[in-house]
Amino acid sequence: MSNAPSEATPPNKKMPVVFLAHGAPPLLDDAAWMGELAAWAKRMPRPASVLMLSAHWEAKPARLAATKTVPLVYDFYGFPARYYETKYPAPGAPALASRVRDLLDAKAIAHEDEPGRGLDHGAFIPLLAMYPEADVPVLQLSLPGLDPATLASFGRALAPLADEGVLVVGSGFLTHNMRSLGQSTPAWAVEFDAWVAETLAKRDLDALVDFRARAPAARIAHPTHEHFAPSIVSTAVAIERGRTDVTFPVVGFWNDWSFTRRSVEFG
Repeated sequence: MSNAPSEATPPNKKMPVVFLAHGAPPLLDDAAWMGELAAWAKRMPRPASVLMLSAHWEAKPARLAATKTVPLVYDFYGFPARYYETKYPAPGAPALASRVRDLLDAKAIAHEDEPGRGLDHGAFIPLLAMYPEADVPVLQLSLPGLDPATLASFGRALAPLADEGVLVVGSGFLTHNMRSLGQSTPAWAVEFDAWVAETLAKRDLDALVDFRARAPAARIAHPTHEHFAPSIVSTAVAIERGRTDVTFPVVGFWNDWSFTRRSVEFG
């Protein structure tokens, strides 16, 4: 008999929906932040499987990654060698992939399979903290472009999963300007972070979709917005499934720089 974990979905198992700040490879050496992610995972119900949407995979049409364990994607450069030796052999999630295909088909959303693609660092780094035994089946799904309205529709299509034992995870950063790396936390980052917190607390998806026009310092906080995009998907899933409680399990700024660590749970 196999000892591999099952991804059988318990009936009517309601899961929270999350967005998390995933850091960079050095997060693995940040004991405090890793501890916060681990404690957060322990407070949540254990998922039957995880659907991961990372800022580091955008592809149109939407693509489903490997449904079996394949090598990780080390999509970062210039770091010490030990980070490229990291392993996270999570089980694949073929049943979840089949369900995702059905949900996307029901909304006429195009998709393809990419069976050789492993988890990227936006996926495996936070998962190493949250489920360090790599014993929860994981499926990564690409962002279908960066158009905010399209991302909201994408989230609504995936929303039933949150009632089927699946932890839907958006992984990115709510502020992300690499030109500010190493600078003390600037006022624009504080203002944008506060606006996002208020908007998420109100579950105001329309404001998130229109963040370029409505949020203070949006162009500085996100010169490009691939790291913001997963928050739109997660929020759309949560609103569609009636998740009314919003909490921020991780807050503050990474190394007192401009990158907010704010992470969100919709329960």
